[in-house]
Amino acid sequence: MSFTHKRTVYLADTDAAGVVYFANILVMCHEAYEASLAKAGISLKTLLSDRSTALPIVHSTADFLRPMFCGDQLLIELSPQQLSDTEFEIAYQIVAASSSEECLAKAITRHVCINPISRRRTQLPEVIIQWLR
Repeated sequence: MSFTHKRTVYLADTDAAGVVYFANILVMCHEAYEASLAKAGISLKTLLSDRSTALPIVHSTADFLRPMFCGDQLLIELSPQQLSDTEFEIAYQIVAASSSEECLAKAITRHVCINPISRRRTQLPEVIIQWLR
């Protein structure tokens, strides 16, 4: 399953040099993740209200290949992959909307499903497994 999210770079996304602040690329990727869940019919409110599971991010990376500026139109392409019955990873590619062949940045987030009380790994919820397919 892959998904593309359109995003504008806002002034608040940039630093004093006028380019996207490094941490904000992960914020943008997380917005794309949330949009993909919504598109798949998964309610974040319902998912988060299930007190038996949580899906924290346990690892992330970001590589910046070209600068992104205020006003730029981006396409954030995400490709999730199930790694095990308790873990999945999402690969993101951020491209300029005007030239989808120009990769501006890449990122990865790895998520683990845990029981928030015991802090032990638990099976991914069925709705997430379906979304991963």
